[in-house]
Amino acid sequence: MKRDSKTIQILGLIILFVLVLLPLVARPYVINLLTEMIIFSLYAVSYNLLLGFGGLLSFGHGMFLGLGAFTAGAMLQRVPVLPFFGAIFLGTLVATVVGLGVGCLLLRQKGSYYALLTLAFNALFYAVAIKWHAVTGGDDGLPVKRPSLNLGLVQLPMSDVTVFYYVTLIVIGCAVLFCWYFTRTAMGKTVLLLRENEERMQFIGYNPAVSRMILFTLTAFFAGLAGSFYALFFKFVGVDAISIDMTTTALLMTFIGGTKNFFGPVLGAGFYIYFQNFLSNLTDRWPLFMGILFVLMVLFVPQGLSGLIQSLVGLFQKKEKGKVVGKNNQPMDGE
Repeated sequence: MKRDSKTIQILGLIILFVLVLLPLVARPYVINLLTEMIIFSLYAVSYNLLLGFGGLLSFGHGMFLGLGAFTAGAMLQRVPVLPFFGAIFLGTLVATVVGLGVGCLLLRQKGSYYALLTLAFNALFYAVAIKWHAVTGGDDGLPVKRPSLNLGLVQLPMSDVTVFYYVTLIVIGCAVLFCWYFTRTAMGKTVLLLRENEERMQFIGYNPAVSRMILFTLTAFFAGLAGSFYALFFKFVGVDAISIDMTTTALLMTFIGGTKNFFGPVLGAGFYIYFQNFLSNLTDRWPLFMGILFVLMVLFVPQGLSGLIQSLVGLFQKKEKGKVVGKNNQPMDGE
């Protein structure tokens, strides 16, 4: 177990090293693609905290990304002097407050009722986004101007794709690491209890309804943070950012990467964004192929890409161990 943990840490450091150095030699298109992957990684990780760790199927997670995106975009449009992190803070704050309110309303719900109510709330906010044209732009969307980042002595031009990439990597990376740390805390363990056995959870003194609400609010916070960066990255927010399709995107990323592994959704988000960009350059019917891929993954690789990689690594280690045992069992010369 310790060996596996050490292997993961080494692999993580190698990936981090590559992410830090790659923009120095990569083209702007590649840097933009990596930035998009990083933003959606946090979105997928926040959804997996609900589904993979909490066992809560939500069809409304897209509303938090959309709320963060629309809030950040609308505030920047109406308050031009608003600083970069001020827009991100407000977008994240609104998503968190709404997540707390919706979480309180869903306090006693679970299972199919929980999933359908999240879908209903997502549909409600989607309707508001379309009808509230003065704030959201309605069907026309909302253009977003990316402000520079003022650090006092230094002012970073966020219009530069490399600068924006590094800021995104630092902030989103810290958020993902915090999510990972959360799963190791006592509260994170109660989330697993929520998924495995609610009755036992109540028996040892925990309140499943309160844990469900806290988890829902926390995931809304991180989805709102991802949404704020989403608006600044694309420099535009449309109603598709708050639609049910955005929740479906999180679901696809999570299942493709694997729900049983924390970093599975990160892998799933990277694969999904790359595959989507690749297919969209070939055909306008790329959603059809993504749907086929999802069906094949559910049928033949239900554990996701992370589970498939773990299985292949385990099989390789077993073969290597078998070879070592075979060599040790060979008779010595002269015996």
